[in-house]
Amino acid sequence: MKIRLGYACLSKTLPITSSTPYPLSKFKTDIDAFEKWKNIVHSNLMHLEEILRYNAKNNIHVFRLSSALIPLVTTENFDFNYTTAFHLEYEKIIKIIKENKMRISFHPDQYTILNSTRKEVLTSTIKSLEYHYNLLDMLSIQEKLILLHIGSSTFGKENSMTRFANQFYALDEKLRKCIAIENDDKLFNVIDTLSLCQKLNTPMVLDYHHHICNGGFSVFPYIEEIFRTWKNQIPKVHFSSPKSKLKKEFRSHHDYIDSDTFIFFIEQIKHLPYDIDIMIEAKAKEEALFRLIRELKYKTNYEFLDETTFIAT
Repeated sequence: MKIRLGYACLSKTLPITSSTPYPLSKFKTDIDAFEKWKNIVHSNLMHLEEILRYNAKNNIHVFRLSSALIPLVTTENFDFNYTTAFHLEYEKIIKIIKENKMRISFHPDQYTILNSTRKEVLTSTIKSLEYHYNLLDMLSIQEKLILLHIGSSTFGKENSMTRFANQFYALDEKLRKCIAIENDDKLFNVIDTLSLCQKLNTPMVLDYHHHICNGGFSVFPYIEEIFRTWKNQIPKVHFSSPKSKLKKEFRSHHDYIDSDTFIFFIEQIKHLPYDIDIMIEAKAKEEALFRLIRELKYKTNYEFLDETTFIAT
């Protein structure tokens, strides 16, 4: 099994961010609001380019973009054409992604709820999905991936999963083809999520930490079924460690990854006929990724192909 490790959104090493916000309240009151907004977007895109260059030099092939890359565009009545206005910045980013064969994805925030019972939330959710799709399209991402949770449990699990399915089928086909679904840490466990993904013919992202929080059973008998939902794509897994063993902090992410738990996970699945990508969800971002790699090299005999890719046999 070949495993590639990645991280999400921000670098701890570089003193920059690709998610500088522009509050709607300021946008409504600033005299030169559009100029300020364009400057912020330009800065975010330039910083994303720099982060991707840094990733390329460190052979980090898997990366999640920040949803805040272009602020405000999902708010009501915002109709500036962000898909063409920044084509020069997009072209530079496209070049890095293509030359380094990076796998890029999005994971919209907790307000993107496809199974919401509130019309205004559903409208906002669809606008959010369209925004993420447009960005992936502008960046020439062929294997577009937008990761969602099932969402609300209003009126019970079964009704909530049915609502998700109904709203999913109502989406434009291009959006349906991008969506993957992840198990969560409170409501919809691995079995719930897998059954829905199989019904919708949609990939499932296994979040191992979420399963530990919301499982109570072994996930390993389900792993091959989960990977099978990816068809011809490489399966993705999320991995994090609890901030603390205390109940109130257990669901939160630690700065780093517990390498013994990670190795245990890999040892249980390495016999499967799949290569996988693992997104490291740790507060220390790529620093956590590199610390994990150092510990893997010390504790295992995994064969490293580059800085973030290894073979587990």
